[in-house]
Amino acid sequence: MDSARTGVVVVGAGQAGLSAAYHLQRRGLAFEILDAEQGPGGAWRHRWKSLRMATVNGISDLPGIAKPAVDPREPSSGFLTRYFRDYEEELGLSVRRPVKVHAVSREDSNPAGMLRISTSAGTWTARAVINATGTWTRPFWPIYPGQSTFRGRQLHVANYVAAEEFIGRHVIVVGGGISAVGLLDEISQVTTTSWFTRREPVWRGTEFDMQAGHDAVALVEERVRKGLPPQSVVSVTGLMWTPALRAAAARGALDRQPMFTAIEPDGVRLADGNFLKADVILWATGFRAELEHLAPLHLRGPGGGITMDGTQVAGEPRVHLVGYGPSSSTIGANRAGRAAVAAILKLPGMAVPADPVTWG
Repeated sequence: MDSARTGVVVVGAGQAGLSAAYHLQRRGLAFEILDAEQGPGGAWRHRWKSLRMATVNGISDLPGIAKPAVDPREPSSGFLTRYFRDYEEELGLSVRRPVKVHAVSREDSNPAGMLRISTSAGTWTARAVINATGTWTRPFWPIYPGQSTFRGRQLHVANYVAAEEFIGRHVIVVGGGISAVGLLDEISQVTTTSWFTRREPVWRGTEFDMQAGHDAVALVEERVRKGLPPQSVVSVTGLMWTPALRAAAARGALDRQPMFTAIEPDGVRLADGNFLKADVILWATGFRAELEHLAPLHLRGPGGGITMDGTQVAGEPRVHLVGYGPSSSTIGANRAGRAAVAAILKLPGMAVPADPVTWG
């Protein structure tokens, strides 16, 4: 394919991208979905097998089609990949994959003109782009003195497979989020561990109700409205105690230490000056939004982030980010897909179909 023209290009076919596609289809708009993965499932294709439906954070239904019955023992990667695949098939969504988007740029200086999407499979032009690339492909690795000298193994949670590969080794887990504590629970059942975070984690002693969720999302949303890089929702909600985590705490796996000052060939230098021998450093330090292909649009501001107005980039109404910042949760991604399509329909030159598609 050399080039093609459409109304909207959706980049990414995870939860946020499929939600956007559902609403585009329902409103009868012309669109293409481009996905870099080999098959359906988005980032869930890569989650570790021990992350089962009983322990994964709540997953919202995709719009229009509810999840099938859940076996809590099934790995989330298998269940959700299958759900996304069936969703694409039932709605007749034609997802082009694997297609890597290299760059999104403006065709000319006309603010109501077309956007050019350059990819590994050719070029598209579109009136709008809905970016739903998520974060999984951009794991964040902090830099510490002596990091390159470590003789053991270093890995990010993006590359984690199973606790059994660490049996007989002392594992350091770095990070204060849900993945860090979940993996500490898992790994500490088969070998010794140590936990390090930059800040003392905040634990919630009460259930996370609707109001708490609303307040947390509002805090994240305020940051992106100011053009600051988004924080994760858990950074403002805190960590929730579960029976499994209480058991991990009882065996000492959640005894947090302040960050070490340096990495040495056989371990780390502690904040108090002592040395801790270690065989593995597991960085559970989060991810960053995958937005490098939007660089030609110069969307980032002096605050280091992208100033947002809802799902819309404040300075470029033809570009919407779903699954970004406050919409990074599964329920948030669904709402963002609907909001993005509603805003795109108001763009100059965007044809409004006479007979929108109705589902359910």
